[in-house]
Amino acid sequence: MTQALDICIRGAGIVGQTLALLLARDRLRVGLVAGPAPSVRAAGTGEVDLRAYALNARSRQLLESLRCWPDALHATEVRAMQVKGDAGGEVNFGAEQLQVAGLTWIVDVPVLEAQLAQAIRFQPQISLLEAPRSAALEVICEGRNSSTRSELGIDFSSQTYAQQAIAARLSCGMPHSQIARQWFVGGEVLAFLPLGGPLGHEVAMVWSVNAQRAPALLAADPAGFCAELLSLSEGCLGALALSSGRTAWPLQSACAQAWVGRQDGRAWALAGDAAHSVHPLAGQGLNLGLADVATLAEVLRQREYWRQLDDHKLLRRYERARKAEVEPMGAAMDGLQQLFFREGPAWQALRNWGMNGFDRSGPLKAWVARRAMGLF
Repeated sequence: MTQALDICIRGAGIVGQTLALLLARDRLRVGLVAGPAPSVRAAGTGEVDLRAYALNARSRQLLESLRCWPDALHATEVRAMQVKGDAGGEVNFGAEQLQVAGLTWIVDVPVLEAQLAQAIRFQPQISLLEAPRSAALEVICEGRNSSTRSELGIDFSSQTYAQQAIAARLSCGMPHSQIARQWFVGGEVLAFLPLGGPLGHEVAMVWSVNAQRAPALLAADPAGFCAELLSLSEGCLGALALSSGRTAWPLQSACAQAWVGRQDGRAWALAGDAAHSVHPLAGQGLNLGLADVATLAEVLRQREYWRQLDDHKLLRRYERARKAEVEPMGAAMDGLQQLFFREGPAWQALRNWGMNGFDRSGPLKAWVARRAMGLF
């Protein structure tokens, strides 16, 4: 006889897997429905998965509680961050100055997913499903292109930017020294994220460029592509060589109007990219998604004994708590995008003046850094 489910999760990416493990730990019966894998693979290779996410201290603590945190080789600790503008502006963060173990960790996604999948296989409260089954609550974690969200008719207002992000892996002539680097140059953003542990010579590159320029960069010969990167990065890591193919995707920010609800007798909640997406300037996307499921699990765990899992007032507690963090973050990232991608000397002077002022701001800078790390 098929056992009844308490919660059915649609989408078995990192957010959905994490939620399943959190709910199972609370002795809830969970069904996990695999959806399309949200991978970023290098064009023409078919093998190299380029996904690497910056995870903050709050995300690390959550995953460690599930015993799913990768080793130091696959979760590279960032000890410093350097952000440079296009006319002398600069912002620097250091773990020592903030008295923290690390500012963030750059995590190889395939390794993390494998650890989550292994944990799920040994959790008897979780059933892996090929199709959804009836449950008190359905949680949609299918990503930004969620088909279930569309079927439910949930409004998902989005803003598409005139940029694409190009991703690749680079081998460097010099060690990255556990420093994450970012350059704002000519309306573009280039980021180098350290990989391979403390002594690594490899970085994950994410380059946000004008959408019309992206095809030419993807088609450029490797030597020419790396020569342009070498110039933009001021040669800080020595000679650069592609260690993977290149891929690209359009940039956007979006947010669902409602994150919880009931339709046709089904109670539902959205989490992760199915509920929201923000511009990747600060690398907060997956951190926000993991915070979603941590909050949802906590709300369900602390419910009054007489409330059911599908109680709308209960689910609204989750929605209010997460919107209070996500919406200001989305607005801040959109504002930074507007500031850094505008051309002209006046805008250039304003943003570089602002960067230098922020770098000297002391308590404000520390507050922003600790906020991004999820420390309060």
